[in-house]
Amino acid sequence: MRYDGNSLTTSREALKCLANVLLLESKTRQIFVDLGYPAKAAERLKNDNREDELLNSRILFLMTYDTTLDFTALFDNQQLAESVVSNITRHSKVFSRSSLKRPASPSDTPALSETLKLLFNLAQFYPAQAPAFAKCIPNILKILSRIPLASPPIQPPVTYLINSLLNLDLETGNKPLFPSSDPKCNANRLISILDDAVRTYKEEELEGLAMPLLALLRRVYELAPPLVAVHMQNLLLPSDEERAKPLGKADTLAGCLLRLSTSPVAPNIRESISSMMFELSDKDAASFVRNVGYGFASGFLMTHNLSVPENATEGWSTSGEDIGEKMTNVNGQEVNPVTGQRRDMEPVDQGPEMTEEEKEREAERLFVLFERLKATGVMNVVNPVEKAAREGRFEELE
Repeated sequence: MRYDGNSLTTSREALKCLANVLLLESKTRQIFVDLGYPAKAAERLKNDNREDELLNSRILFLMTYDTTLDFTALFDNQQLAESVVSNITRHSKVFSRSSLKRPASPSDTPALSETLKLLFNLAQFYPAQAPAFAKCIPNILKILSRIPLASPPIQPPVTYLINSLLNLDLETGNKPLFPSSDPKCNANRLISILDDAVRTYKEEELEGLAMPLLALLRRVYELAPPLVAVHMQNLLLPSDEERAKPLGKADTLAGCLLRLSTSPVAPNIRESISSMMFELSDKDAASFVRNVGYGFASGFLMTHNLSVPENATEGWSTSGEDIGEKMTNVNGQEVNPVTGQRRDMEPVDQGPEMTEEEKEREAERLFVLFERLKATGVMNVVNPVEKAAREGRFEELE
């Protein structure tokens, strides 16, 4: 096979066979390197041809595994980074609103996917090239924001668009994540994909598919200006309307995320969602409990050795009350700190009044629970029995 043959059509057919061989037999990749063909593949990437882009991007992507190839020479001599950026720019023009779209060829989407896979690995293994690759961030975001979503949504090329952004410097230049024309557009798109995904995939499927999306969302929130940060909090944290029921019961994005945050079959998703909710709460334990309820927050706080400060609840509970009577206050509404539900929406107990013996047994059970809770150090609570004793509220009975 010769890259410099007279017939490009024949060369491309040979490249298809070669790409399959390199994929199936990893030991052939070093042979390809030893023969000096990576430089020719990088040169061919300069062609404005989607089939050349697809085949040579795939071959160079495979060269990032199980070979001794140093891509530095390809960056310096064949302008590999510039070719990758140019190809992504060409794809973005298909999604331009201000120009006539050219008819898409059958190779367009596969070529874009292969270029994005190559970009991800090059940015991962050659971080010094980050400034050159940063030039393609606006175009990747443009494609991601305008490409029609398939069902289910997390599949190529959307997966590769998301993955490619994870290794790029999103703080570079003029903040491409938050364009002045619509600073919220990229956050909205990512949240929309997440909303679609959590309603479409099973929990165990999300474990393998949604992690990059959650990682990118957390990065976007970290870099977001205040206006966008508040907007993301409003979309991802439970709303006031959801507090008519215990949090996690509503069929909303926040409700789905809270249920996933306790999933027994998706531990990575569980951790990532809880971390995101904690970050959306300004990494403050008290705000975290207030936003999602202690029931959903407690596991994360305990596993990360985070405690609610002694004064954390002073703004939304009556100082000195026991834990069973503490009430949060969200926008003027008293809220159960454990379930997150509004107090006035909690079901009323219609059962018979407890007997004195039942009250004593319940008091003993609560005493033990309070002692265990205090021992965890997660919340600084006062055992009501201890408090009553200190205040002299016990009465001696004959």
